[in-house]
Amino acid sequence: MDGIIVINKPQGFTSHDVVAKVRKKLNFKKIGHAGTLDPLATGVLVLLLGKSTKLFDAFVGYDKAYKATLILGTTTDSADTQGHILKTLPYESITVDQINAAFKKFQGALQQLPPMVSAVKHKGKKLYELARKGLKVERQPRDIIIHRLSIDEIQIPKVKFSLDCSKGTYVRQLAEDIGEALGCGACICQIERTKVGPFSLEQAVTLEEFNESHIRHWQG
Repeated sequence: MDGIIVINKPQGFTSHDVVAKVRKKLNFKKIGHAGTLDPLATGVLVLLLGKSTKLFDAFVGYDKAYKATLILGTTTDSADTQGHILKTLPYESITVDQINAAFKKFQGALQQLPPMVSAVKHKGKKLYELARKGLKVERQPRDIIIHRLSIDEIQIPKVKFSLDCSKGTYVRQLAEDIGEALGCGACICQIERTKVGPFSLEQAVTLEEFNESHIRHWQG
């Protein structure tokens, strides 16, 4: 059984949870995912089956697209609303023009610091494993490219936005950086991955509806 399945991951599931459910339903063990989505996040999760697990590097390297919502005035230890609140700051004086100006700063080639709740490794340990123990380590910024960043709706304190970006871009960190630029802090309250390389949300199937017929043969 070789190929890929494009799943629309529901909120509250880890990427590993999705893999486990697909393994059980197909009664097939050699399945992995190509690019982690946090439990808060929904959307496109590509699963690799059998010999197609060799395509992992190709899928991880693809550009991604997201839709997300940030909330101004709050920072947390995970940069999303599921984390512990670190600080709350007033945001009522922030204007739409200031928000638009802040977003314009985060387009093109940038350097981004990976969040502590990422899968980036430090001395063989994933950062989120260290974060769970209450540890915080020094991280090196990484080169990323945000090809497109647009505001979809502003209802202060919430800002809905969408982006196309290179591999290694963390949307939660982007939201936190925008909040810092505005001087009031911010964190993510919703995120959906709408595209991974050539695969879009419209091509994804839910965990409930997928079956063996949804396995695609893909050479990359």
